[in-house]
Formats: sequence, C-alpha cells, structure tokens
Amino acid sequence: MAPLEHKKDLGMIVSRISMTVTGAALLLVTACTDPNRLDSSGGRDNETTATVMGSMLGAIAGMKVSGDKDRTKGALLGAFFGAATGSVIGQRLDQQEADLRRNLGNNQVTITNTGSELIVTMPQDILFAVDSSSVRSDLRRDLGAVANNLLAYPDTTIKIKGHTDNSGSAAYNQSLSQRRAEAVAEVLTASGVPPGRIRSIGLGEDSPLQSNLTNQGRAQNRRVEIIIQPYT
Repeated sequence: MAPLEHKKDLGMIVSRISMTVTGAALLLVTACTDPNRLDSSGGRDNETTATVMGSMLGAIAGMKVSGDKDRTKGALLGAFFGAATGSVIGQRLDQQEADLRRNLGNNQVTITNTGSELIVTMPQDILFAVDSSSVRSDLRRDLGAVANNLLAYPDTTIKIKGHTDNSGSAAYNQSLSQRRAEAVAEVLTASGVPPGRIRSIGLGEDSPLQSNLTNQGRAQNRRVEIIIQPYT
C-alpha cells in the first residue's frame, strides 16, 4: 500500500474510533443528567454506566488486538461485546444491592454502587469495642445478612479492608486494622462463604475518608469496607 493511502486509511480508522468513543461518552453524560436514569439513591443509573464503560473499554481492546485494516471492525465488535458484558454486570450489581439493602436493615451501614463493585461500609465503632478485634455479638446478624447475600451471588470476589484513625502508632493501627478485617472475614466464612473468595487487608491509618483533626472525622475513618466485585 502506498504511504499516502496508508495514512488515509489510518485517518479514517482514527476518525471512526473517535466517533465511537465520543458517542459512548455522550451517552454517559446523558445518563448522569437525565432524571429518568437515576437510581434509587439519586445517583446515576449504574447499569447504564457499566454498559457505557464496557463499550468504551471493549472498543479500545478490539482496536488493539486487530491489524491496521481491521481496527475499525475490531473496535466496533469490541464495543458491542463490551457493552453487553457491562450491561449484565450492571444489572447484577443493581439487583444484588437492592437485595442487600432490603435484608440488612441497619442505617449505620452504607452501601455504595459504583457500577463495577459494591462497597459496604461498616463503622468500626459499631462492629468492635475500643481496642478490640472481636466482632460485637449484635452486629453478627448484619454480617450474616451480608454473608447470605454473598452466597446468593456466588460469582463475586470479596475484599475486606480495615481502616483506623491516626490515634496511636502507625504500626499498631496497621496491626489492629488487619486483625479487624480478618475478624469480619471469619464471621463471613463461618456463615458459609468460601474463604477462597475473600481477601482481608489492613490499611491502618493510610486511607482516611475525613480529617483526623476532629472527633467526627476520626469516627468516620474507623471503618471496615466489604468490597464486592463481580467476575468479569
């Protein structure tokens, strides 16, 4: 192929890919601003977000694995299959979130649906006594509800992240956060969740949500996050 023709072909490919990605981006903006596409908590429709993100990632992947002549076709096929996968994941997460909210019944526990994962945040002050890594008996019911939800949706992996405020030494906080994450994991596995699906991580004081300069901020930083991610 002559250099000039090659450049023209590449230019057409880039133009078509740009149109595909731009269209997906516009769909994402529409989903974020259209009041008919908001979820029950007032956020954007997570199924739409997952569909659009899957489409964009699929287009990029399809373009990379195809030769120069087939890049447009690869991008379009990748966008199609990526959108389909993203839509399925988004639907599953929305349903899992709804089931978990219905069965949990604790307004101190928050659930965030990002479109690609669920983040269940439990304040450590309701899970543990001061300086303890033993889960309070009254909170075991809530963890049992989480475990039942995880058993109902087996095609997911679980990360449990323990966090502290900055009171005390960093080394001690790291150890405490790890022990608390593992204690939550033990309750889930005792309720039947396979341990191979769970990973426990102690982050100590390294990932605060708020400033540690106030009592309220420190209380929000003391938490355990259960992150639920679908298989892709």
